[in-house]
Amino acid sequence: MIFVAETSSFSFIPSCPTNGRRPNSRQMVTLNRVSNQRASDFASVTRDDRRKCELFDLCKRLVPYKDAWNWQKDIVREKRTLIEKKEECPDTLIVLQHHPLYTLGTGSSTGYLNFDVEDAPYEVYRTERGGEVTYHGPGQLVMYPIINLRNHKMDLHWYLRALEEVVIRVLSSTFSIEASRVDGLTGVWVGDQKLAAIGIKVSHWITYHGLALNVTTDLKPFDWIVPCGIWNKKVGSIKGLLQEVRLCNGCDDVDMHQFDDIQLIDMTYKSLIREFSEVFQLKIVIKQFGVFGEKTRKDN
Repeated sequence: MIFVAETSSFSFIPSCPTNGRRPNSRQMVTLNRVSNQRASDFASVTRDDRRKCELFDLCKRLVPYKDAWNWQKDIVREKRTLIEKKEECPDTLIVLQHHPLYTLGTGSSTGYLNFDVEDAPYEVYRTERGGEVTYHGPGQLVMYPIINLRNHKMDLHWYLRALEEVVIRVLSSTFSIEASRVDGLTGVWVGDQKLAAIGIKVSHWITYHGLALNVTTDLKPFDWIVPCGIWNKKVGSIKGLLQEVRLCNGCDDVDMHQFDDIQLIDMTYKSLIREFSEVFQLKIVIKQFGVFGEKTRKDN
């Protein structure tokens, strides 16, 4: 069964290529690396005048997808009301993990599912974001930025590149992994492995949905789909890449490559928040209460 999004008039921008080909035709994608954009390309306000971004830290929680989805839409509606009233409207960032499930973009084809939707291995949701099918599950950090692009740049392509920049910086600064963009595609790649998928929705220049970064994710569920509709390409994870480096170099010392899953999640989460703050030039304020009325950490 596929759970369907409510009908809306929101516009969307695809997060994965759609070229009109039949899904059962094997699409060959050339991975032409493009140079990373400069840090100055993503600075929208001065360091001394950063806008506030409220952070809901649920990075160690497995949050049901439907709850997170409805929560985002509620926040979008609240922000629209604040904007209409010309009241202060801080940006919002939610970071969490999901139980195993698949999501489809608004125009996704079920031809990219390698299973019968009536007998799916996990729940399947058709959402209002752009792009084709992807998988969410434990060990994958999901970031949902709900921001007013009027306060940054009213340019959806800039926004997508900025989200990619966050992940590229995380991989470089924290794990010494050289990642890149791929010409014509959205997401972050290391070689021919895609580590981060991005799918967004924008309503009146307010963003929601966002990015998913594979940290310690079990990659087997990706075998049941054609991720983002791209045939014959791999999906990777930070843990998997670090293990590859260790095997290639014969590393047996106690170093970064031997951190356990919990440590890798924590390191990645902290780096994501730091780089998101820098790329979008936002002051992060951790909310005292998270979703469902449960306490997170107090503001720093």
